[in-house]
Amino acid sequence: MTKYQDLASRLLEIVEHRPGCDLGEVVSECADLTWNQVFLELDRLSRAGEVVLTQSGRGHYIVSARKYSSQRVTQVH
Repeated sequence: MTKYQDLASRLLEIVEHRPGCDLGEVVSECADLTWNQVFLELDRLSRAGEVVLTQSGRGHYIVSARKYSSQRVTQVH
């Protein structure tokens, strides 16, 4: 697993265990990272459809995990 996959997994775990948490809460769980590092990875995960970032005010974001279990399509060959 690469450094980026480790970070993504770490952030997804935090967000899944704290649904609807504030970005600041996620940052505080990652004391070894800067706010920018956390935000950039969450932005990437948002663009990939893994999380939802919702602006709740100027500079404030709520982070939620996107649930795919009901949206996944199983292909039959």
